[in-house]
Amino acid sequence: MFRANYFIFTGGPGGGKSTVLVEMERLGYQTVKEAGRKIIRRQTSLQGDGVPWGNVSRYARLMFLQSVIDYEQYAHFGGACFFDRGIPDTVGYCRLAGIPVPEQYTEALKRYRYNKTVFLFPFWEDIYVQDTERKQDKEEAQDTCRVLRETYEEWGYQILTVPFGTPEERAEWIAGRIQPLM
Repeated sequence: MFRANYFIFTGGPGGGKSTVLVEMERLGYQTVKEAGRKIIRRQTSLQGDGVPWGNVSRYARLMFLQSVIDYEQYAHFGGACFFDRGIPDTVGYCRLAGIPVPEQYTEALKRYRYNKTVFLFPFWEDIYVQDTERKQDKEEAQDTCRVLRETYEEWGYQILTVPFGTPEERAEWIAGRIQPLM
């Protein structure tokens, strides 16, 4: 499946993806929240170990499954839809965590295709903060951004780096670039 109307926001933690996603929603676009945070909250409430600081393989599998569900849930939608991370992010996570990438994940990368242009949010030290769900240090956040860029490029996606600015400026910048891509 190829969905030209599916746009991914990716990058390391602390780049402003989630904040700009909220702004895109305010502008009237369909948005899909990050699978990783959904899973961390759910696992924490269940006292599960499928979190990045617990069972990393289980966390990756849950992220993968949630990303496929998110992809499928919006298949009927014809307008621009913005995802805070996509299926390729799970492959990048596996690489960062040093765990094997299951064949099921790579098969999904072939089957579930997003718009070829991916919006990369670079690490932004001025806004980076750790919290109960984001425990990576600055170096790991920068490594995450690098590995995700490499993963998306390896799978044939073109990276468009989102410039620094206010959430409103960044959202407007993105909105101004999607029409020719759909």
